[in-house]
Amino acid sequence: MGQIAKRSEDITDEMWQQVNEFNRNMVQEFLEYKVELSEQSKIQYKSNLRIFFWWVKNNLGNKNCIEIKKKEFVRYLNWLTNRGLSDSAIKIKKSIVSSFCNYVVEYYEDEYPAFRSFVTSSMKVVKTGFVHEKKPLTPDEMQELYKKLEELGKWQILAYVKFSYSSAARRAETRQLLKEIATYDPVEREITYIDEEGKEQKGISRSYLTHVIRAKGKSIEGKKRRLKFDQEAMDAIRKWLEVRGEDDCPYLFVTKGPDGKVRQVSDSTFNDWCSGLLTKLIGRRCFTHIWRESRATNLVVYEHRSSKVAQKLLGHESVQTTEDSYIIRDDLSDESDEAFI
Repeated sequence: MGQIAKRSEDITDEMWQQVNEFNRNMVQEFLEYKVELSEQSKIQYKSNLRIFFWWVKNNLGNKNCIEIKKKEFVRYLNWLTNRGLSDSAIKIKKSIVSSFCNYVVEYYEDEYPAFRSFVTSSMKVVKTGFVHEKKPLTPDEMQELYKKLEELGKWQILAYVKFSYSSAARRAETRQLLKEIATYDPVEREITYIDEEGKEQKGISRSYLTHVIRAKGKSIEGKKRRLKFDQEAMDAIRKWLEVRGEDDCPYLFVTKGPDGKVRQVSDSTFNDWCSGLLTKLIGRRCFTHIWRESRATNLVVYEHRSSKVAQKLLGHESVQTTEDSYIIRDDLSDESDEAFI
């Protein structure tokens, strides 16, 4: 198992104001230019460019971006490596800065004709071996977590966990839920499926469907999906709304501001729940994607469903994505065991 990667520092608005004005304005222009990005992708671009230019402030004398040299950007890549980031995280950061440079080259050719991108394909990202350990929650661990949240009376967080796990929804998708879903009726369908012994069986599928959700996709709008979830999640949602009482906010998951007004949660609220209370209750690092990983893994490993079933639930284009990134099997048990009979 590789070492655990450190989380990158968040660059606050106050810190960002210390970055020189030229770089701040160029970043703002670039983000406005990238109209094809989804809102979530824009957040990622903004965060990573802030990290880079904060580093420039602290290590390159806050110089203008058009003066940065290739060897200086290599220093930045080395800095990321030494912080223990995974090679995939470093590649993303490199790619975003490269896109920024290409924008400057293309649209500021007249103003800065001598500028050339300081990011090149020849700059290889070192394979660090640093990773976030993926350890999905087993069905028993999920049930234990539910029990603890019930005992604490954390009804909103319990509804969030049960829905996110059942539907395998992403954080940004869960945030869009409207409280009207508590009034929806279940959908029943006759289905044919293969059981764990490989035999074809018939059964009844019973689930709930959300309203249309904007899911992750290549366009600004993303893909539009209706997410499925089970009765257990619906019961938790209805309990949360019962405890919450009446208010004017249409969203299911909410926070109350200093003015007493109820508002839709931000993405960071889910992060805070995971890194705080849920990590404490689980006894190991918890993050918003753990529900998707756990659901996919448990479907295949414990419920003996096919990877195709997990793929469809998660909304992936390719079953290979589901296999490679979301289904975590016990590496100590595989076909090589036959060598030791």
